[in-house]
Amino acid sequence: MKLDFSAVGQKLTARSGILELMDDLGRAMTEQPDMRMLGGGNPAAVPSVQLLWRERMATLIADGQSFDRMLGNYDPPQGNPRFVRSLADLLRRTFRWDVHPENIAVTNGGQSAFFFLFNLLAGRFKQGTFGKILLPLAPEYIGYADQGIDEGMFVACRPEITWPNGPESRVFKYRINFDEVAKTLESEDIRAIAVSRPTNPTGNVLTDDEVQKLSDLAARQKIPLILDNAYGAPFPNVIFTEAKPFWTPDVIMTLSLSKLGLPGTRTAVVIGPPDVASAVTAMTAIAGLANGTIGQQLVLPLVESGEILELGPRHLRPFYAEKSHQAQAWIREYFTAAGVDWAVHASEGAFFHWLWLRGLKISTKELYERLKARKVLVVPGEYFFFGMPDDWSHRHECLRLNFSQPAEVVREALQIIAEEAASVML
Repeated sequence: MKLDFSAVGQKLTARSGILELMDDLGRAMTEQPDMRMLGGGNPAAVPSVQLLWRERMATLIADGQSFDRMLGNYDPPQGNPRFVRSLADLLRRTFRWDVHPENIAVTNGGQSAFFFLFNLLAGRFKQGTFGKILLPLAPEYIGYADQGIDEGMFVACRPEITWPNGPESRVFKYRINFDEVAKTLESEDIRAIAVSRPTNPTGNVLTDDEVQKLSDLAARQKIPLILDNAYGAPFPNVIFTEAKPFWTPDVIMTLSLSKLGLPGTRTAVVIGPPDVASAVTAMTAIAGLANGTIGQQLVLPLVESGEILELGPRHLRPFYAEKSHQAQAWIREYFTAAGVDWAVHASEGAFFHWLWLRGLKISTKELYERLKARKVLVVPGEYFFFGMPDDWSHRHECLRLNFSQPAEVVREALQIIAEEAASVML
C-alpha cells in the first residue's frame, strides 16, 4: 500500500542536504569504520572533557536518588526548573544581561530549536502575508535549509570576499555586505534576521561591530535578530579570535551542549523575549512532550558554579585551534603540491575548514561522490547557499571539511582530496 503524504509530509520527507549528510554520517560510523570522516559536525573526543563527563555521570549514579529522578521523571516542557533558573542567574551575574527564567526554553537540540523558531516567526500568516528569514551572510548552516514548512522561507545575501593578508596568502574571509542587507530588508517581508557565530560552514566569526549593526537593523525593523551560538560564546566558546558574547532583550540567542562534547544528549537552549520562550515551550510540549533530562543534569553544577564558561577557553579552544593550524598546514602542502588553485577561509572558530577550489570543473556534489568512493566523507558546498539565485560559480567550488578527527585521518583525507581535485581541475 502506497500512502499519499500531505503537502507538509512531502516537504519534510523529501531528500535534503541535512538528511543526506546525517544518513551518510550514520552509515559510515556503523558500517564503514575505515571511512575518513571529514563530514558532519561531530565534536572531537577531547580527553579532559570526556573525563569530566564520565566523572559527572559517576557522581549521578553514586547518588541513586538523583540518577533515578533523572531517568524516571519528566521535566516540564520549558526545561528542568533548577537548570533554567541557574542558567538565568549565571548570565545575569556574569554579563549583566536582563535574563530571567521566563526568557529561557530548553529544546531537544539546536535543530529542533530552529525548526520551532523559523516556523514561529516566518512563513504564511493569517492576514495572507508571507514573511521570510533573512540570512545576511551566505553560505549558512545546511541544517536551516529545509526547516521551513512553507517553501521559499529564506532569503540570503551574497557576501563580500576579502583577503586580509592579500590574495597570495590564499586565506580569504567573507564580510557582510550591509548595503545588500539593507536593500533586502526594504524589498522583502523579513520577519527575522538569523546568523550563526562562528558561522557554520566557514568558521567565520562576525565581528562585534557586525553583530551590533545587525542588531540595530533588526531593531529598526522591529524584528528579532537570531544568533546561533552552537560553537560560540558564552559556551562552548570554540572561538580563536576576539568576540564578545552579545544579547539584548530583542535578540533570540541559542546555545547548545553538543559542542561541549555532549551531542548525544540533544540539549539546546533558547534565550529570548518571554513570549518567544513561552511559544517554544508550547511547541516542545506538542512535538516532544518534554525535553531530555540527561544533558541538563550533567552540566547543572557547572552552570551553578560558572565553570561551564571555562570549558571552552581552558580545554576546547586550544585543542581545536591546534587541530585547525595542523590541518591548514596540510592543506597548504598537499594542494600546492598538486597544482590546484585553492584558497581557504580564515579559521576563526568552530571546527571546519571551508576550502575553495577555484575553477573546479565539476560540482562539489559530484566531487563528494568521488571522494566517498575513496573512503573520504566531506560536505558539498552547494548545500550552504540556499535562499539566493544559482548564478554564482563560487557556490559550486567549495567544500566543508571537519578537522576534529584524529590527525592521521585528517592528513590522509586531505591528501586524497588534493589528488581527486587535481584529477578534475588540471
